[in-house]
Amino acid sequence: MKSKADKFIPVGNLLESALWGLGITIMYKRKIPIELNCGLDLVREVLYGKWKIHLLYFISQGYKRPGELQRMIPGATRRVLNAQLNQLEEHELISKKIYAELPPKVEYSLTELGESVLPVIMTLGAWGDDHHEQLRKVIAKTYEDMNR
Repeated sequence: MKSKADKFIPVGNLLESALWGLGITIMYKRKIPIELNCGLDLVREVLYGKWKIHLLYFISQGYKRPGELQRMIPGATRRVLNAQLNQLEEHELISKKIYAELPPKVEYSLTELGESVLPVIMTLGAWGDDHHEQLRKVIAKTYEDMNR
């Protein structure tokens, strides 16, 4: 069965604008082929995205509705959050329940696979907390060097 990522619509033309106006998401063709040679490649493919780890964490903490998740991650646009939620759903880390009511109600929850990655996310967060001073310093230096 093909996933949404298998569909390709050419972009950069009038068709793109028309589809966007209809609310159809444009999928971009990858320039670099996916490599799934080892576990790290798989993790990168599934968790790559600026907000995916945050989304998994907040869903695990009980924030299940899109509006709640948007409030927890104010720096992210609704469009990016929706795209990353869809990717997490395609990778079977979360499930989406749509309630048949007006206005429509959607809730996300972690799947068994999503629950299994939480200890890794929590360990990464603890590592960041343990090394926050050094990491902030080197990150600030990197940005300072880039802006010279």
